[in-house]
Amino acid sequence: MTDISAIESLKFQADPLADAVIADLVASGRIEAVNEVLAHFRANDQPIPEELPDSVRAYLIATDNPPEWADLDRVARTYEFFVDDGVHVASILSFAAMVNCYAQPRPSRVLTLTHKLNQPHRRLSETAQFVVNMMAPDPFGATGTFVPTLQKTRLIHAAVRHFITRSGNWDMAADGVPVCQQDMLGALLIFSVQVIDGMRRMGISVTEQEAADYYYVWRVSGAMLGIPAEAMPETLTEARELNVSLVEAAYGPSAEGVALTRGLLDLYENLVPGKAFDGVVSAMVRQVIDPRVADWMEVPRSRGWERMVSSGTRLVRVLERSEDRNPIARTILDRAGSLLLGGSVCTLCDGQSTTLDIPEDLRERWTTAGACPAARTTSTPSRPV
Repeated sequence: MTDISAIESLKFQADPLADAVIADLVASGRIEAVNEVLAHFRANDQPIPEELPDSVRAYLIATDNPPEWADLDRVARTYEFFVDDGVHVASILSFAAMVNCYAQPRPSRVLTLTHKLNQPHRRLSETAQFVVNMMAPDPFGATGTFVPTLQKTRLIHAAVRHFITRSGNWDMAADGVPVCQQDMLGALLIFSVQVIDGMRRMGISVTEQEAADYYYVWRVSGAMLGIPAEAMPETLTEARELNVSLVEAAYGPSAEGVALTRGLLDLYENLVPGKAFDGVVSAMVRQVIDPRVADWMEVPRSRGWERMVSSGTRLVRVLERSEDRNPIARTILDRAGSLLLGGSVCTLCDGQSTTLDIPEDLRERWTTAGACPAARTTSTPSRPV
């Protein structure tokens, strides 16, 4: 069982390994130069660029491998779940996980103080790419791209910590460390446990084994992001319990959370032509998150659309039961998830179409099944971090 007192101490724990790298780069004025080099560092088997400072090279070497306890066969098994339900995972990440993150007042303050992180199109894009890289057939192996993604994400968190703590706008004694390990653990539970819960609220069938394996991949990834392994529950059952006692218990209203949620809803409403269908976005959000959280985040009510979305959810459950036997039902389900993710992709860069970098094997299998949203968008250069 997870030690709750130890979890509370994570509020004051940062990431010394990554923090030391950022401190060195700031002191030497080399952050922009390193950013330019790391932008081209994308593959697990890619040699570490020689032109990087010694501190960065040492960090990349130290964080190159998954923990010794990681069962890579189990990680690989989760790929089949993502082949079948990846578009649904992405939909719940977009409609539920983001709002649940905003329902935590302390992380919402961090996002608000960090301009680049409070832009919903950027967060959706980066989160979607993170999950796609994580769910590759061999995310930690030579053919994957997930290790550099983890390493860069960890440095971004360290940079946010560095600048916020020196901004004069953060009370460390009262609020702990910005982007602390407690907040990292909370985000991990939102993106794993709560995504599975959200899928089931939408009527998507997820077996307990699939759910446990999906959480396991996030647990391995969390260790590589610097979260202490002993802080992360070993089993899905324990993770669900910690989600209630740590994450859901921390939910509450805040001006920052409301503003961030409004920005997210605006992003999705811009996807739908005209104003007549705006209510469906809020109804979708309310379907997959706790009603209390929706009220705190001031998600608008639309009784008509909420009834229609609820009815649609019941239809999805019927289709799910017949999915394996009925190819038409499978097509409807895959298209629904694909449209949601495809719509997100089209708005990630201020309305400009973009294409997620989906691994070739996954792209082929989604395309064969008619469920690859990126196949219907036009690629444009991504914006710098």
